[in-house]
Amino acid sequence: MAESPIIIPGSENPDKLTGLKKGKIMKVAAGIPAVVSSFEKTIKEAGVQRGMKALFNLNKKGGFDCPSCAWPDPDDERSGIAEYCENGARAVAEEATLKKLTPDFFSQNSVLELGKLSDYEIGGKGRIAQPMFLPAGGTHYQPITWKAAFSKIGSELNRLPSPDEAVFYTSGRTSNEAAFLYQLFVREFGTNNLPDCSNMCHESSGVALGESLGIGKGSVTLDDFYKAEVIMIMGQNPGTNHPRMLTALQKAKANGATIVSINPLPETGLMGFNNPQKVEGVLGINSSLTDIFLHIKINGDLALLKAIEALLLKEEQRNPGAVFDQDFIRADTEGYEQFVAHLNTLNPEELAIVCGVPFTRIQETARLLATKSKIIVCWAMGLTQQKNAVDTIKEIVNLLLLKGSIGKPGAGTCPVRGHSNVQGDRTVGIFEKPSEQLLNSIERNFHFAPPKKHGYDVVDAIKAMHEGKVGVFFAMGGNFLSATPDTRYTAEALSKCRLTVHVSTKLNRSHLVHGEEALILPCLGRSDMDIRNGENQFISCENSMGVVQMSKGVLPPISDQLLSEPEIVCKLAQATLGKRSQINWQMYIDNYDVIRADIERTIPGFEKYNERVRQPAGFYLPNCNRDGKFDTSSQKARFNVAPIPVNHLSKNELTMMTIRSHDQFNTTIYGLNDRYRGVFNERRVIFMNEEDIADRNLQNGSLVDLHNDFGGVERVAHKFLVVAYRIPKGCTATYFPETNVLVPIDSVADKSNTPTSKQVVITVSKHHIPGSET
Repeated sequence: MAESPIIIPGSENPDKLTGLKKGKIMKVAAGIPAVVSSFEKTIKEAGVQRGMKALFNLNKKGGFDCPSCAWPDPDDERSGIAEYCENGARAVAEEATLKKLTPDFFSQNSVLELGKLSDYEIGGKGRIAQPMFLPAGGTHYQPITWKAAFSKIGSELNRLPSPDEAVFYTSGRTSNEAAFLYQLFVREFGTNNLPDCSNMCHESSGVALGESLGIGKGSVTLDDFYKAEVIMIMGQNPGTNHPRMLTALQKAKANGATIVSINPLPETGLMGFNNPQKVEGVLGINSSLTDIFLHIKINGDLALLKAIEALLLKEEQRNPGAVFDQDFIRADTEGYEQFVAHLNTLNPEELAIVCGVPFTRIQETARLLATKSKIIVCWAMGLTQQKNAVDTIKEIVNLLLLKGSIGKPGAGTCPVRGHSNVQGDRTVGIFEKPSEQLLNSIERNFHFAPPKKHGYDVVDAIKAMHEGKVGVFFAMGGNFLSATPDTRYTAEALSKCRLTVHVSTKLNRSHLVHGEEALILPCLGRSDMDIRNGENQFISCENSMGVVQMSKGVLPPISDQLLSEPEIVCKLAQATLGKRSQINWQMYIDNYDVIRADIERTIPGFEKYNERVRQPAGFYLPNCNRDGKFDTSSQKARFNVAPIPVNHLSKNELTMMTIRSHDQFNTTIYGLNDRYRGVFNERRVIFMNEEDIADRNLQNGSLVDLHNDFGGVERVAHKFLVVAYRIPKGCTATYFPETNVLVPIDSVADKSNTPTSKQVVITVSKHHIPGSET
């Protein structure tokens, strides 16, 4: 690739590092340090009164839903102390902040100057207080009225030769109401270009579960955790990414569950948890969680699962009917004979070498599973962002089907979603490949024919922009540039658009790498009150386990220039479609009950939506797997036979996975520390095995550059500090978004098209400082 004119200062080659400080790797998660961190951040950003009001109402019945992860709230009583985690508190603190960006801020800071800041510095500036516009050739954002902003967008959309030359991205925090209106507008406009953040995270889960079980969602409820005999956690770090899950695991273990953790890193939250709401946690009395830890190589999960299954099969063959649930297999599955024939060809000891887990540990796990049937398997992006992600998740399904562990209490699939309503957005229609059922329902209820041609997902949208096929890019939330792969390529793609628009609460890097013209539309956050006609409106969200519940803000907005996401969508539709629209968009603005009534008549499972969502704990959407049914063409669950991936590395090559630090949620950076891993004041680090460090004549603390040349394209991330860590030989880990520049746009998971951010082949070289010896 030729050298790009697009500059992303601070992202690829910083002038200086912030200065790494090493501490001890923690053995337990949460406890008093988490409590202190939560309150310090909240009070600093929002003040005592405003901050405490927000925290007291966070995830409470009648309060607002956490804008962080999608872990479910308890159906029954919720904590009177705190129904949130450390990262949830920090997310709310940044949203409830009293800092705001007025026109003066933008007039004093050019786009180029802001671009020199780190993502942490950019995000910490505060809430955007009014719509801002960057004209063609402009150097500074300037204020614009809402009316002029909508007119600008509508004009640009209507001058496109085809509706397919517009892309409409959706972030996972968008509410059900806003997402439903958004997809309705986009389809009436004439395209299915609706990429969303699910394309980059759990798309692989949706494809695998949909093809094998008939529904692209997990099957368990929170109550199932408390009835489980075994809980397997794969490719997931709940201590940082879903901290409230630790409470559920602790309760499950107290009820007798055995916890098996499978990960390339021995994450603190998997090993121990001090519950700050219990005396033992306050006193620091460690509550260990993991019983069996399988220290796996990156992308060794499929081989590991097959090794376990092959061992279980041998025991089943010795004692027919004692290990596998043959009644369930005969009645409810297909493809068993072919799958067993495949397992019979495998050597578990050879598979142990492939996955990097000692054979004795695999045997121990198989012995455990042989006598259990109430098994839950949880996973996250450690599995979904690999080349063979769909097959790996189908292998999880294979294991559960062998044991009859779907459709019964205490058992099932549990993909743990990373953003608070990413699952809900998909439920209400945010999908570039809409079903015929959805399109027919839209046409029947709204009297226009929606397009049937599939639209762009995230990767395809980036490629289309890069090829000059997209004139307008519109993002409903999120930080698109920092979330997506191949940062420089994506930046070039965005710069080729005529107009880029971002609906946002805070400033982020995507506002600073823009099209010919750019708009920032500031919206209300989850914690903000949304008063119209004298009544505080509420929205709703769906969590990881299919519960839909209301969310009502409690804080006065920091600016009277903020609009809600539903209102932004409606006014966008009015400005773009005008009289040719078949929909009365104004009625949605006036009363959100009208939106929910239209969701009810369009989307299955939302019967009596307005009534049930007002129940204190919300309601569960239908889930065929939960009922022991499978919505496949045969009405049976499907075993899958997949090849074992061969991960060849040339000399000096390593496999890199991108991870979060403890001080971040997705692309939002709360601080520069990773307390649990003992890394402080620096994010540009690479975790490496000590043998790999020595083999490259490096040392702990060496300054290095990281390289990827997939597809013949040279990608470099400069200035990273080596940190020796307990990670398998040949494997490394780095934080995103700093190393997203290394994730190739063309390296994606089969079928789901998800970027392979957990399987990036890199080389490491010493960073050359000009004037120093080479």
